[in-house]
Amino acid sequence: MPKDMLNILVFGSNVEIFFPFCSVGGVCYAEKIRISMVKACETEEDARFVLGILRKMNVGNDDEEFKFKLGVRCCNTLLMCLSRFLMIDDMKCVFLEMLDDEIVPNIYTYNSMVNGYCKLGEVDVARLYVSKIVQAGLTPDTHTYTSLILGHCRNKDVDTAYKVFDEMPKKGCRRNEVSYTNLIHGFCEEERIKEGLELFHQMGDDSCSPTVRTFTVLISALSRLGRTKEAWELFKEMNERGCEPNAHTYTVLIDGLCKDRKVDEARKLLGMMEEKRVVGAVVAYNALIDGYCKEGKIENAIELFENMEKKGLKPNVRTCNELIGGYCKVGHIHKAMALLDKMMKMKLSPNVITYNLLINGHCKHNDIDNAYRLVNLMKENGVVHDEWTYSALIQALCRRGSVEEAHELVDSLKVKDINVNEVIITTLIDGYFQIGKIDSGLALFNKMLINDCLPNSWTYNVLIHGLCKEDKIQEASVFIGKMIKIGFELEITTYTIFIEGLLKRFDFVDALKLFFEILASGLKPDVCTYTSFILAYCSQGMVKAAEDMMNKMMEEGVEPDTATYTVFIDAYFRAGKLDSAFDVLKHMMDAKCEPSHHTYAIIVKHLLILQKKENMKFQTFHLNIGNVWKLMDLDTAMDLFSEMAKRGCEPNVKTFEALTVGLCKESRLEEACRLVSHMLTNGLYPNEHIYTSLVNCSCYLRMFDQALTLLDNMIENRILPHLESYELLICGLYDEGNCEKGKEVFCSLIDGYSYNADEVAWKIFLDGLLKRGLRDECSELADVMEEKGCRLNPHTSATLVENMGD
Repeated sequence: MPKDMLNILVFGSNVEIFFPFCSVGGVCYAEKIRISMVKACETEEDARFVLGILRKMNVGNDDEEFKFKLGVRCCNTLLMCLSRFLMIDDMKCVFLEMLDDEIVPNIYTYNSMVNGYCKLGEVDVARLYVSKIVQAGLTPDTHTYTSLILGHCRNKDVDTAYKVFDEMPKKGCRRNEVSYTNLIHGFCEEERIKEGLELFHQMGDDSCSPTVRTFTVLISALSRLGRTKEAWELFKEMNERGCEPNAHTYTVLIDGLCKDRKVDEARKLLGMMEEKRVVGAVVAYNALIDGYCKEGKIENAIELFENMEKKGLKPNVRTCNELIGGYCKVGHIHKAMALLDKMMKMKLSPNVITYNLLINGHCKHNDIDNAYRLVNLMKENGVVHDEWTYSALIQALCRRGSVEEAHELVDSLKVKDINVNEVIITTLIDGYFQIGKIDSGLALFNKMLINDCLPNSWTYNVLIHGLCKEDKIQEASVFIGKMIKIGFELEITTYTIFIEGLLKRFDFVDALKLFFEILASGLKPDVCTYTSFILAYCSQGMVKAAEDMMNKMMEEGVEPDTATYTVFIDAYFRAGKLDSAFDVLKHMMDAKCEPSHHTYAIIVKHLLILQKKENMKFQTFHLNIGNVWKLMDLDTAMDLFSEMAKRGCEPNVKTFEALTVGLCKESRLEEACRLVSHMLTNGLYPNEHIYTSLVNCSCYLRMFDQALTLLDNMIENRILPHLESYELLICGLYDEGNCEKGKEVFCSLIDGYSYNADEVAWKIFLDGLLKRGLRDECSELADVMEEKGCRLNPHTSATLVENMGD
């Protein structure tokens, strides 16, 4: 580390001891070492340390035979270093110290000052130093003007930047690659990509060749705008010109591929980057890990994470945050919390994003108690809450109908000096609409306007959706008019919400009229728009019209989603077209669109109806979908598997998962286990959801031996059981008086140590044993945790002591 090197150079406070002052050669040597010290700085902390050392060296008494005053070259090197870390106040002090020491600034000195201020967009101050250049009898050069271009671009004033660029030849200054790149970057930041590309093609006129940064700036801008083909053409041109891409170039392309859902191609590009041994691969890994997580392919993301560690690449906070977000997205909160512990062991400090992701993950699964505990954990760890910390909590409270509690929380934020933004207020408005309090929601909207909290398009969409849901179409149309009046460019989401409102009252004429108006305007309907029509048509038995809409959808290149396919499966069954229904299922699976739990529930429902009609000679038989898993037997399941196999869409793990989870919810453990046995005979193995359902169901039925066996099977198959399962098992064993077994299971949980210690305490102690009144047992297991070196957050410990003392 630079600081270690510097500590060797500096022995105590007597810096001069290292520099023999008996010859001029000593002065030269000292100057070289000082410059090397400055150049070795890698962080702002290093720069501050070196600055302090150099100031000590610069102090001398008049009685001394020789002084180690800084020279202009060393001062300039120091100014450039400080500029690199945007330490502008320190730069100003060094400049003034130069003047006090009668060191005459040169063009490099002034250019460093101009560059420092321009990096911060402080062009007015930078121009004062340009004036000083002229006053000193010097001439502004290419570097001076290039910095001014950068400053204006940082201020989003790219037109003024272009004027400076245009004036350079008139002032006798040659434009260089940096001048061009700064201006191209300015245009790209303002989404004026055409002008950026024109400048790029103009570079040869000034005998300039694009640098890796020039190419990367343009590739990034094109990717951001969805112009991926042009971005790849530039990447190809870059290679043809012999300009080697850097880590940022690869990262931009990997990120673009991931956004286009081409993660496999992105993985190949990462491999290419590694083959070329490009430095800085962590950012590229982060981009691909994020891509996998957004696709829900968490196993691939974890594999990459482990590869990083094997290759000696140190994951950073962003890497962990992306994985935590991925875990939360697929519902693996316990794994996300375990990663929080791993971050601590890796000496990575979780930030506000880390905690917000975890809080949001708990809230999405209605675990509000743990979400609040995480808020307290943030505070204990010195991480400041922001509006996004609370927006997830407010949304979760509204989702469970506790809107007044959510409103109280919003009011409390003002006292905590947390910005109550439009997202939070919109969430609250939506909450009121969900519980039918339209007037309260509208009153809150009006209050937004009074308090200058400007509504966004989502706010208006919430209002329009809420009014349409209540069949207040006219009132909803008024808000659409308001959106247009205040300058919102209506998106397809808004139109789709309104179309759904019209279709709800089966107003096909006006809905179609609006649909064709959307097409004529050039706006592209999405899968939700088409599915709204398909659902409405199918609900009225208009299957042909639904098929026509589906065909139009496919012609427009819009892929059906799970909801679209499920609507058709339901419609064909209702029409008595069994073959057509299963054909849709095959198309669905061939398209890699995984049928949902609801899809299988619909199919099983109709198979049950067909069975009843056949066995009991009923002409009609109605079945509520909520009763499907109560009535389904293994014969029905076998019928499903047979029909699927006939059409070449063999049942997969997800098929068995849907049926097993459904049966377990109805406590039909025996049938669920028989299904799993059938699954195993077909060479398929239970996944996490299947095991978790079986374990939890066994616990609810107080079949703890079976639960233990299943839990052991999970661990043998390297599947991490949920803490909820451990809670049910441990608390159940203690309830039955089997304390030794309960303690044994708890010890196995702790010994595995794949869980966050605080979450273990929250789930097993606070939400488990203590809620059942088992204080002594809780105290005993808390001692076990302590003995095994599991450290709890002080807040968690205090909460435990408080609850055990009640």
